[in-house]
Amino acid sequence: MHGALSSLSARTTASGILTIDLAALGRNYAALSTRLAPTIAGAVVKADAYGLGADRVAPVLYAHGCRDFFVAHLDEALALKDVLAGDVRLFVLNGLVPGAEGRCAEANIVPVLNCLDQATRWAQQAAMAGRELPAILQFDTGMSRLGLAESEVRTLTDRPDLLAGVRVLFVMSHLASADEPDNEQNPAQLAAMRRLADRFPRAALCFANSGGIFLGAAYHGALARPGIALYGGAPTAGVANPMTPVVRLDVRVIQIRTVPAGTRVGYGGVHVTSAERRLATIACGYADGFPRHLSDRGAVYCGDVRLPIVGRVSMDSTTVDISALPDGTLAPGSLVEVIGPHQSLESIAADAGTISYEILTRLGPRYHRCYCNHQEPS
Repeated sequence: MHGALSSLSARTTASGILTIDLAALGRNYAALSTRLAPTIAGAVVKADAYGLGADRVAPVLYAHGCRDFFVAHLDEALALKDVLAGDVRLFVLNGLVPGAEGRCAEANIVPVLNCLDQATRWAQQAAMAGRELPAILQFDTGMSRLGLAESEVRTLTDRPDLLAGVRVLFVMSHLASADEPDNEQNPAQLAAMRRLADRFPRAALCFANSGGIFLGAAYHGALARPGIALYGGAPTAGVANPMTPVVRLDVRVIQIRTVPAGTRVGYGGVHVTSAERRLATIACGYADGFPRHLSDRGAVYCGDVRLPIVGRVSMDSTTVDISALPDGTLAPGSLVEVIGPHQSLESIAADAGTISYEILTRLGPRYHRCYCNHQEPS
């Protein structure tokens, strides 16, 4: 009872409520699994499951059949071992920093080897452990971010002793333009991936990210790595989003005022009212992941009514024009919609000149996170 009262109190007093629909998350995983079959659907839960709480998200995905989880750093994988059963595979996308090999091997976590140095150190760990250790080899097929260059791949195949004691489960690469189906980089990367994968015929292929899943079966491989699509983000640009929304963000009104024409609003006085306006200050700012680039261009919603942002987004607050609402519709403590049925992750990202990934992963800790199986906040 005390926990329920504490949760109710936090919900009542918080500056905003981030509603996370775990049922929608499960439906998204099921839909992606169906599209991918017979390819296995893993799940990318790095960055605390894109800011939604890996300790809450990963068990839901596990309950829907996911057994392969990808994170960026070893510490993220170690934390997941406390909330997932022992039959999962945990993969570290960034590989291991020097000195972390022993802890990784002890915990039975699988590194993604991105360069010869990482591969050499993992093989040395296998020799010290006196047992075979699993790994993924990542190839750079044109993104120039992480992965073995083609010359390094040739080195590994010409000198198999460099991977002595390493069992290569998968070879993988990352698609740079998968959200753009017509981008010529996609087939170019696929061709490069196939050419390099031929050097490791015993290893399965791990290739498709969220966008890659929708490029077709040629990109799927044996294990896919959906990320943003799991959390309701659009996997493909410019078409209707096939995924179910997972997050909703509602933020409280702090203050309401009526100002005359010619009133300056916000830092720098960059916005000047052209007529009498009713303004509401809401409890979110760039410290909460509400981008400053939304200044004088984005909006929030009250029901179907768009409430434009006026002036600059501040650290802890933002001002919106509520003149289109009947007087008395909002009061201090009222909630307005920032992300929800009227404003998707993609639309707020477009207004901010960024991408849905950044909006999602920057949602701040001051919002009360409400985990439920529906979208509407009470």
